[in-house]
Amino acid sequence: MKVGTDGTLLGAWAGHTDGGSILDVGTGTGLIALMMAQRFPKAHVVGIDIDAEAVSQARENVAISPFADRIDIQHADFATYPSPLKFNIIVSNPPYFTDALLSPDAQRTVARHAGSRNPFGEVGGGFTYRLLMQRSHDLLCDDGELSVIIPVSEQGRMESEAALAGLFKSRECRVKTAERKPPKRVLLAFRKHPTPLERTELVIGSEEYHKLTKDFYL
Repeated sequence: MKVGTDGTLLGAWAGHTDGGSILDVGTGTGLIALMMAQRFPKAHVVGIDIDAEAVSQARENVAISPFADRIDIQHADFATYPSPLKFNIIVSNPPYFTDALLSPDAQRTVARHAGSRNPFGEVGGGFTYRLLMQRSHDLLCDDGELSVIIPVSEQGRMESEAALAGLFKSRECRVKTAERKPPKRVLLAFRKHPTPLERTELVIGSEEYHKLTKDFYL
């Protein structure tokens, strides 16, 4: 998966406090893991992915970055990831084409389709919102936060799974491609305990957008 607006937005928006320990679920080429390491200089970042080729690419990208000593890329399945520690921040740009036709490209299907098998052919190996929420609840520290970016059409389903897992929405940012158009994406953050909900809106290309992402573009 190439660098895109979704990943850039999530990497620039996700997180709180000083970072601490950070987990990037489905790290792909390592974009979000690298962004989190840049934003949180004291944090240790772990990026996991089920695809071996993606892991190899992410490791190469991390190795040539200034943050190589603080990022650990692991080949792992989030469903069974045996983390020895809890995380202050979990981030994920999850698959969302739940009702779309499967891509003929196996890697792209696993990355973007929530109902696919994983590269090892395991039945039920698809990455689902339920899995993301339940495992994130297990892996977050008590005051930790999970952040995701999804299409607006998937928001209700994502929030339902969060509620079932015992997570509460803490932040929401709806993203538009133009001021007069309806939002296409939404950034969501969840915590283990209820907090006052922060709602914002962002237009791609606006002054607010450039302020949010300026540290990551040449």
